[in-house]
Amino acid sequence: MKDPTDEKKIPPKYFREHPFEYHEEIELEIKGLGSDGQGVGSLNGWIVMVPYALPHEKVRARVWRNRSSYSEADLVEVLCPSPDRVEPKCSIFGTCGGCQYQHLRYEEQLVWKQRQVVDLFRRNSGLTVEVKPIWRSPKEYGYRSKITPHFQKPKKNRPVIIGFQIKGSRKLVDVSHCPIATDKINKALPKERDTICNNYKSLKKGGTLLLRDVLEGIVTDSRSVVSKQPGDFIFQFQAGEFFQNNPYLHTELIRYVVDQAADSSVKSIIDTYCGVGVFSISCCRSVEQVIGIEISSDSIHWANVNARVNQIENCRFMIGEAERIFQKIDCDPQSSCVIIDPPRKGCESSFLNQLAAFSPKKIVYVSCDPATQARDIRTLVDENYEISSIQPFDFFPQTRHIECVATLEKKEP
Repeated sequence: MKDPTDEKKIPPKYFREHPFEYHEEIELEIKGLGSDGQGVGSLNGWIVMVPYALPHEKVRARVWRNRSSYSEADLVEVLCPSPDRVEPKCSIFGTCGGCQYQHLRYEEQLVWKQRQVVDLFRRNSGLTVEVKPIWRSPKEYGYRSKITPHFQKPKKNRPVIIGFQIKGSRKLVDVSHCPIATDKINKALPKERDTICNNYKSLKKGGTLLLRDVLEGIVTDSRSVVSKQPGDFIFQFQAGEFFQNNPYLHTELIRYVVDQAADSSVKSIIDTYCGVGVFSISCCRSVEQVIGIEISSDSIHWANVNARVNQIENCRFMIGEAERIFQKIDCDPQSSCVIIDPPRKGCESSFLNQLAAFSPKKIVYVSCDPATQARDIRTLVDENYEISSIQPFDFFPQTRHIECVATLEKKEP
């Protein structure tokens, strides 16, 4: 929550004067939660977004921006608190931009995230979908196995700040302990902070720390080769590269994707955006062949390493060019499933066109952003696919982020 005393009363140049004055205080009831984690209410039919306000609360808020269809306001006071409001475990919650929901009871976080997926599909695809209850994380705190605190070269006679960005700012807030990080990371963090603080005079600029909790222990060098074992297989990769950050739920996600992709009618799996081969290798025992495709040569290198480490013989990996990603694949589409796990921005239209032309029997779409996932699935639905299931996973409790798996099947002619 922003301190109202820190705010200047002179409106900035961009401020729209309608419907509220700059820093006008209003009272309203919060009806829901937006996909960015903010409370959503209305006053005289006008929508107002209030971060850190919860559904069923009456609040006082200070308006700081009027947009074309809604206003944004800072929470000043909770007049009637929700019974689901709880005490955050982090002393800087509301200042640090990392978490949005520490003040909301976990069961309610799950309820609202499921609703948000339904709403994101409606707004981004025009589809009314049924979404399964979100798969909860076994741990509500202490689950995150990688953190990357930032630091800046301090001004003269100022302390070094090592932490994360303040909400809505590029400035940093100092973080000496992160409740959502694993215990091992929090035990190792003071030493890494001390190293920077003791050498800050030699710093020419700021940078980013890495603390990753892996089988080898806590690793801080992004170039180090590390290992993780979600499920039955061991995966090696470089510490700075992407790998799911909630090991307590990762195995369940993998098993779910394998179950969705590799039913009795599927003989071949094409794993696009395959990374270091997690889904490819995990599917290998269930089908005749698996082909992993990735544009990164480094990722393909580690995927091949992981196939050898796990003694997998029916997986092969190839570098795929976006313009002709399916041309070298010798699979029968009628007995194939394509797994998609793209970055947050979703799939390029050229890829979706090729996928539709290939026309596999089944598609399993794994996404860290249900909004772009919904947009892409609209394209696939228009290409004669139907959604058979949507299953969200709560990989990041206390935050707004949602992982979501959608399964699509080709309609019968």
